[in-house]
Amino acid sequence: MPQTPDTPPAPGDPRTPGDPRTVCWDLPHDLPIVGKARAMVSETLTVWALHHLTDDAVLVAGELLANAILHGEPVVRLSLRASPDELQIQVTDRGAGQPRHLTLDAEATHGRGLAIVGALAHDHGVTPLPDRPGKTVWARWHLPPRGAHPTP
Repeated sequence: MPQTPDTPPAPGDPRTPGDPRTVCWDLPHDLPIVGKARAMVSETLTVWALHHLTDDAVLVAGELLANAILHGEPVVRLSLRASPDELQIQVTDRGAGQPRHLTLDAEATHGRGLAIVGALAHDHGVTPLPDRPGKTVWARWHLPPRGAHPTP
């Protein structure tokens, strides 16, 4: 749960420089959770003072979650991790299938999720789970050095 300004700093709090900040949520395997998860991502990035990434990160998290729910298997886990130099979003599911980029025509109504992720994040990829079926699909953004102003 995000902390309020009255709460003393804890490991991972933006007021504790240098500590990585991490949150994880195990989510229902149900599409309506995507909207709620987007709000949780937005709130977390606000607490972490990463406002400049909120729009892109919320969209990416929604795309990755929708793909995991539509094409993967439960349990679906959404994780955010911010270190001093990067933000990473991960979505893990237990489905054996792997995400893939599709070649689409202009009239396609689905299938652009990974292209959107690739356009918004600095890097993205898929890591198979080592000990069971499933994968983690991730996206990451490089963060400017402390004190530098992020580019819009």
